[in-house]
Amino acid sequence: MLPLLAAAPPFLAEMVVLLVISVAIAYLSLRIKLVPIAGFLIAGVLIGPSAFGLVEDRELIEGMAEIGVILLLFSIGVEFSIEKLNRIKRAIFVGGSFQTIGTVVVTTGLLMALGVAWNAAVFTGFLVALSSTAIVLSLLSDRGETETPAGSMSLATLIFQDFAVILMVLMVPILAGGASSPLDGLFVLGRALLVMVLAVVAARKLVPPLLERVAHTRRPELFLLTVVALCFGIAWLVSLAEVSVALGAFLAGLVVSESRYSDQALGEILPLRTVFNAVFFVSVGMLLDIWFVVENPLLVIGIGLAVLLIKALMAGGAVVILKYPIRVAAAVGLTLAQIGEFSFVLERAGEAQGLYPAGLEEGSQAFIAVSVLLMIATPFLMSAGPRVGKWMARGRLAEWGREPAPPPPPPFEDHTIVVGYGPAGQRLGSVLRDSGIPYVIIELNPAATARADGHEHVLIGDASREHLLEAAGIERAKLLVLATNDGQANLRITHQAKHHNPTLQVVVRARYLTEVEPLHESGADIVVPEELETTVRLFSHVLGAYLVAPDVIEQHARALRSGDYQVLRGSIQEAHLMVLQGFDEDGLHTRAIVVREGAHVAGKSLSELHLRNRHHLTVLAIRRDGRTFGSPAGSFRLQPGDRIVLIGQALDFADSAPLFRPIDEGLPPIVLPDAS
Repeated sequence: MLPLLAAAPPFLAEMVVLLVISVAIAYLSLRIKLVPIAGFLIAGVLIGPSAFGLVEDRELIEGMAEIGVILLLFSIGVEFSIEKLNRIKRAIFVGGSFQTIGTVVVTTGLLMALGVAWNAAVFTGFLVALSSTAIVLSLLSDRGETETPAGSMSLATLIFQDFAVILMVLMVPILAGGASSPLDGLFVLGRALLVMVLAVVAARKLVPPLLERVAHTRRPELFLLTVVALCFGIAWLVSLAEVSVALGAFLAGLVVSESRYSDQALGEILPLRTVFNAVFFVSVGMLLDIWFVVENPLLVIGIGLAVLLIKALMAGGAVVILKYPIRVAAAVGLTLAQIGEFSFVLERAGEAQGLYPAGLEEGSQAFIAVSVLLMIATPFLMSAGPRVGKWMARGRLAEWGREPAPPPPPPFEDHTIVVGYGPAGQRLGSVLRDSGIPYVIIELNPAATARADGHEHVLIGDASREHLLEAAGIERAKLLVLATNDGQANLRITHQAKHHNPTLQVVVRARYLTEVEPLHESGADIVVPEELETTVRLFSHVLGAYLVAPDVIEQHARALRSGDYQVLRGSIQEAHLMVLQGFDEDGLHTRAIVVREGAHVAGKSLSELHLRNRHHLTVLAIRRDGRTFGSPAGSFRLQPGDRIVLIGQALDFADSAPLFRPIDEGLPPIVLPDAS
């Protein structure tokens, strides 16, 4: 045992090289505003055998890449929901089928015209038809365009492709001649469908009670192990019937998605998926032979342009069929013009069966080169999409289609997030409900959520997980209330929440006075340490932030005093700088923000920030050293510790968040434009 502990395993050096270079390239990619996935591809090219050859253990990398694919498909399955599919079902089945089937047909026809065998041509059409779910969804999320018409259409097409890849994987052995007759092909498909049905039925009977028992332990590490075991266990069981492991992982995710613990499962699995997906894209970059590109630049460029043209036309045509404006069609076409990560899964499956792109062994290297280059180009193509759409809409095409319906409003806006639904959280929820204030509950203990009185916005899981906070609408929230007893968890949640939404007001329940200072340093605005007054002061601060009249707050306080608490010391603190008459719409849209040390706004005058003209936020008052400055002049210069009262829409606060977020070390500050 001791010699094993003393000696480093043989693969450790290569893993260190892979991770260090991946981190460095990803960081540089962020600095030049390139999607990290493109950075991982470039890192793979650099450490691959055709460049510096720093990593030679291909089996290790490919094994980790396979894990990345399994986790990716599992998380996609978890993210699927019947409600989401139903909302965009027409775009999925009409637009998605046109793009996917049309791309396969056009690619197959062109290759057969060039003398390629039909089965190799169809296989190549499969490879070309798929787009990158990971890259496109990552970019849409970063740009805040998921709910735009172009984003919704892109998502619908990707969903159809994710379903289609299941059938494509099953078709590979048939195309390779593994089925000697049509009956053999039907037998393969029938067996796969039977395995899918059995897996789903068995999982639905076993998974819900299993997750229920594990969740009641309130141990995140045990829940994570259970979710990973389900993911790989179901994938392995499905593979025993000679069906794709990736398909099994997707089925596992789909089963978990219907559970009330789906958000918690996704939150636990995302960090693992991020690590292994990075390895997957690095492994894809390692496949690229730089010398093949150098020796055949015209071939690679020509194939790349052909793929770009076919996919843009098919994806854009699908949008046109649905009668969207041409500018939306152009944006969607360029967004989906790359070759996807699942194409590599198909390519490897085909190679194992003797199938190659265009029927040529050297076609694999051309396919890899084109795929990597188009993936790297995707961010630039997406940026060019709206400009190309505007240019195309200048002529007769401008009259084509109808204007899309505006995106649905965010499910949560100007709301309160209540973390912890024990006695204090329950009383706070009751007051919020009676006052008509929107709120979301996050609770790790499933038993506590049973006391939510039918409240529809309840999330089960660890609120320190980024995904749970995003699911609760943290970027558009007005208030975060931490009503838990876990001091360390409160520190993590406060730090995470303030990073995502610096305009958020955070109210924390603390058991001991020693917790107050660390919580303030993490970004908490109000810390309530007194055990006896916790409940009263929590909802008092919340109602005050929403500008509820003081007499209404006092009325709720008296109701609590006459209930569970016999003795209460102190008085209810004023929770806002300004008190308007009653609870109205202005109360929802007003926020008090503390200027933090190192924030972009610190040291800037109001006129330099252009808060009203550029961010649609109006400064009502500023509090400094006990003095209140109402309607301050543009020359007023902000200092750390100033408390600003602003009024604006939730989305405007979300857009202006970088102004109030402390400058991250190593990242350039925001350059404020001159007044115009």
